[in-house]
Amino acid sequence: MRAIRSLTLIWPGLPWLWLRGSAMGLVLALAFAVTLDAALITTWIWNELVTLPAAIGIWTVVGAIFVVSTVSAIRGFPPPLALARDAATDALFVAARDAYLSRDWTAAEAGLRTLLRRSPTDGEAQLLLATLLRRVGRVTEARDALGKLSRADSGAAWRGAIAAELSRLAAAEQVADGDGEPASLPIRAASAVSARRGAAA
Repeated sequence: MRAIRSLTLIWPGLPWLWLRGSAMGLVLALAFAVTLDAALITTWIWNELVTLPAAIGIWTVVGAIFVVSTVSAIRGFPPPLALARDAATDALFVAARDAYLSRDWTAAEAGLRTLLRRSPTDGEAQLLLATLLRRVGRVTEARDALGKLSRADSGAAWRGAIAAELSRLAAAEQVADGDGEPASLPIRAASAVSARRGAAA
């Protein structure tokens, strides 16, 4: 398995893009693809468009991107994703959950984000983070977190809880937008009762 993961080193940015879904990994992979394409096109297809020093410069940039990204990827290669909590991540979750229950939102969020950096596939921690974001009124972030969890394999066990949270978010958005039904007295019913009383009198 380690050998298969090491094959991602053949393309700059691929270890972080493939193994972690990193946006910076995507940017690096695309930058390398563009410079490699430019080098190949200006060397073998449209070689009359650029001078020899310019072509050498483009190939130098390609080589530099490859060497720098490969060396940095080897030094900070993404560790395998943990499929279950170890003692350290379990302690982080318990501390974050306790902070959430005591309404210490800042400590709870910090603990959950630390835990998710170590174990990005922890569905329970992702769900608790989304719930926390909803509770503090960050509805858009909560919806994004729930969407990310529902698309991930780790969200399969939490489908019912995700649906419940999404319905709570919809209710919170209605209240925030003022679209909910206002709590008012039934004026028509009260008028009808008064009219009936007047007629009886």
